Amino acid sequence: MRHTSGHTGNRRSHHALTAVDATLCKDCGTPKLKHAACSGCGKYKGRDVLAKKVKAPKRTKKEKKAASKASSKAKPKTVKAKK
Repeated sequence: MRHTSGHTGNRRSHHALTAVDATLCKDCGTPKLKHAACSGCGKYKGRDVLAKKVKAPKRTKKEKKAASKASSKAKPKTVKAKK
């Protein structure tokens, strides 16, 4: 059954989006959501609550090659038993 435009408008009156209210972190100054831990420094109310991941330095091609050779030497060779 068809609905009038007024009926459709009444139904859609609850579909409005609200803007996200962000504040600045007191410690590092990055924008963050209220009542949530800062994604920049990992603090909430002045306490460390998130452990920040530290990236390992990138290895050079020589280091990668040396590591692959060392791992291939460490692997024991398997010998198939004859039946």
